[in-house]
Formats: sequence, structure tokens, C-alpha cells
Amino acid sequence: MEDVLIALVGDLNPSVTAHQAIPKALERAATCVTPSVNWCWVATETISSSADLEPFDAFWCVPASPYKNMDGALTAIRYARENQRPFLGTCGGFQHAVVEYARNVMGLSEADHAESNPNASLLVVTPLTCSLKGKSGSVHFADHSRLARIYGTPAAVEAYHCSYGMNPNFEKMLLDSDMRVSARDEDGEARAIELSSHPFFVATLFQPERAALSDLNSPLVVAFVASVRQQE
Repeated sequence: MEDVLIALVGDLNPSVTAHQAIPKALERAATCVTPSVNWCWVATETISSSADLEPFDAFWCVPASPYKNMDGALTAIRYARENQRPFLGTCGGFQHAVVEYARNVMGLSEADHAESNPNASLLVVTPLTCSLKGKSGSVHFADHSRLARIYGTPAAVEAYHCSYGMNPNFEKMLLDSDMRVSARDEDGEARAIELSSHPFFVATLFQPERAALSDLNSPLVVAFVASVRQQE
């Protein structure tokens, strides 16, 4: 089997806890699936077109937004979605997956993120009622969702570090789309999404990679790495 290469799309900052955790999470996941998984950080400023993304087998859009180049992150998400490449988005990756889908699938070209453009006419990502920075909480998986199958349980406790999430008003517009909310918190707020027609396209507001800092495997990261192998 040939090695696979995962793009970690974001702006590497060694002081960001999630950026410390992601390589550890991938290393742990690889031991469960295969030893031949490689990854590299891809700064958003280096992405100008799909040609920059062709060398990669899968994409993880990582936390710590706003990104230096929002369009670069959105280009990577779109490339993964349209080319059926395994995609995982966590925290900022979740938020930008929502923006990308709104713009390029639903045709809402004005869709935007309140952190990057608070005066936009259509904010599909808005401030959370209560910040989730440094907090953990229960997430409940939708019946028959990919996340429910991955975790093998109806709920799990996950860690967060964010202040923005999906605009509840935008969720109402998703009823007839391919994007599904696959996890919610105790109050029913959207905490994960997935595309039903894609081989593996999952984005979570929580940060499953943080489990690796406690020497634990994340079922979601293991499933993501496994999906990369299945694409060969």
C-alpha cells in the first residue's frame, strides 16, 4: 500500500492546543489503522486554486480561525467536497464548512462568518449565546448518522474552544439539502454536520483531537484515517 498524505489546512501556531493535539491524534489513529499515514500543514495563504491541493488524499481543516486567508480554507473545503476526498473539519473547520456549503451549494454568495465579516448581510456563522472556550459538554448523535456509527453510542462528552457556531436560522434552510446536523448539545444546538452523499465529510464544532493529549484515541479521528485508506 502506498503512503497517503493528509493536508492539515490552517495556519500553524505551536501555542494553539489543538495544533499540538492533532499530530498526536493522527499518530494514535494510524496505529489503529495503518502505519503509513503522512500529513503536512498547509497554510491558508498558500492555497490559491485547486491545483495547490491535488497532491493530497484527504483534508483536515483545523481550529484557530480567523484564518489568514479565508478563501484558501474555503477552496480546500470545496475541493474535498467536490472531489470526494475524505474531509474532517473541527471548530473553525466546522464553521467554514458551513460557509462553503452555503455559498457554493445553496447559491448564497453573500453567506459569511461573523468573526471575519460581522457586517455581512447573511451570517450563517454567528456568536454562540455562551462561549465554549475551554469547556466540555455532552453531544448527542442523530439516529443513523455517520457519527452515531463511528462512536457506537448515542452520546459522548467532547471538548470545545470556540465562540462561534451555526446560525440557527440557517439550519432551517438545510431541510432539503444534503447537509445534515448529526450532533447536538443538551440544548439542541448544532454541534456537528455531515454530508450524506459524500464518502466521508464530517465537521464538528467540538475538538475530538484533544483526546490525544490524555493519551486516548478519538473514534472520529480513527474513522477519518480509516476513510483515507478506503479511498485508495
